[in-house]
Amino acid sequence: MTTPIPPAARPRTRGALRAAGYRSRSVRAEVRENLEARLREGRPTFPGVLGYDETVVPQLETALLAEHDVILLGERGQAKTRLARALVELLDEWLPVVEGAPLRDDPFAPVSAVARELVEEHGDETPVAWVHRRDRYAEKLATPDTSMADLIGDIDPIRVAGGLFLDDPRAIAFGLVPRANRGIFALNELPDLAERIQVGLLNVLEERDVQIRAHLVRLELDLLVVATANPEDYTNRGRLITPLKDRFGSQIRTHYPRDVDTELAIVRAEARVATSVPVSMPWFLEDIVGRISQLARQSHAVSQHSGVSVRVSIADFEAVMASAARRALRTGEARATARVSDLVAIVPAATGKLELDGLEDQDPEQVIAALVALAVRQCFTERVVLEEAAAIVAGFDGEVAVHVGDDLPDGHYATILAALPALAAAVERVVEPGADLGARAAAAEFLLEGLYLTKRLAKDAAGPRALYRARSGR
Repeated sequence: MTTPIPPAARPRTRGALRAAGYRSRSVRAEVRENLEARLREGRPTFPGVLGYDETVVPQLETALLAEHDVILLGERGQAKTRLARALVELLDEWLPVVEGAPLRDDPFAPVSAVARELVEEHGDETPVAWVHRRDRYAEKLATPDTSMADLIGDIDPIRVAGGLFLDDPRAIAFGLVPRANRGIFALNELPDLAERIQVGLLNVLEERDVQIRAHLVRLELDLLVVATANPEDYTNRGRLITPLKDRFGSQIRTHYPRDVDTELAIVRAEARVATSVPVSMPWFLEDIVGRISQLARQSHAVSQHSGVSVRVSIADFEAVMASAARRALRTGEARATARVSDLVAIVPAATGKLELDGLEDQDPEQVIAALVALAVRQCFTERVVLEEAAAIVAGFDGEVAVHVGDDLPDGHYATILAALPALAAAVERVVEPGADLGARAAAAEFLLEGLYLTKRLAKDAAGPRALYRARSGR
């Protein structure tokens, strides 16, 4: 990503900045005023975040209008970090700073010793630089070994060796928090921070100052602080101390997508499969993939404390598309359409992302396979009216059997549809008008699997390959 270049016409000295009528604002006021403008104009505040329009977004907008620091509380994969990063768009595009100063100092209210000396020496001729809003966001993943030096700063031994005294403010190597001055500082997984380090942040959130070791240095920092955390009943690596939690003005609870349509909207926006073969995903395959995560969030077999991230749906979607692309590459077909037999690719994609309930000894592959089967059955029963069901089942009388699999070319299904006219008629009502053979092959597999899961056909399966036949004793 290229670094934006500020317009040449912008003021380059402190005096020119004053003459241009520049008005210093706190970063909180800056965010609030820009948010107010968006709300008046009817523009979305967080256009890249889906599923929160009626829940999280109004709460976050209210917190920002109140100029609060915010803690976003929720399970993994609920877009907490994305929300924090999206706040950058509420900053002014360009910010004037004292050129050469370490803390993005305001030319009219410098906080660092270097900036104060520059302003004192040069007055209105103090050089001004311009910082783009994307450079005003600092993010730190909290870990148990994060130190005060990382966040606040410490004495730089190299500077001391170069001749500076220990009590010289210029001997300080500032940490992330001071360097985020006049910007947004995001701290992810806050409870993982050691409690003694959390104590060190109390002044940052309340008095807006920092103290470094024994230095009598007080930096009047201008920050908007955003933290993320998992619910306290989930994380067992640490806890959020009560005084620090109390310093945040607003605590906002995030959540997973509450319906399949929202889940799929996120998946479509995030999933990426870069193969040389064009791959299409039929509507029923999309619906099934979206349902799997929704069902997992309700399953007693899956740990609900750790949550089921939307990343599961994204990985599942990508794996199914990749399985279809693999088939086309092996069969030499120019394009691919995902089928039910490609759903077996979900097992390795989801296994590492779902934590099972520790109270039961379960096989992850069996749990995921059961979720997939339930999603297929729900999609079939809720979204398909199969008037030809009896005629399709009757077509399996005798020794008729149908082979399907993830390695079979689309042409194989043309033979199946020709032999089972009732199935072919049902397929035409499932696919779009004028659909190609790949789409009709996928619909045929979906209908056969639906008839099996509703106990109207029998099935012998071996991985992604299956044989459908009449049920014995029917």
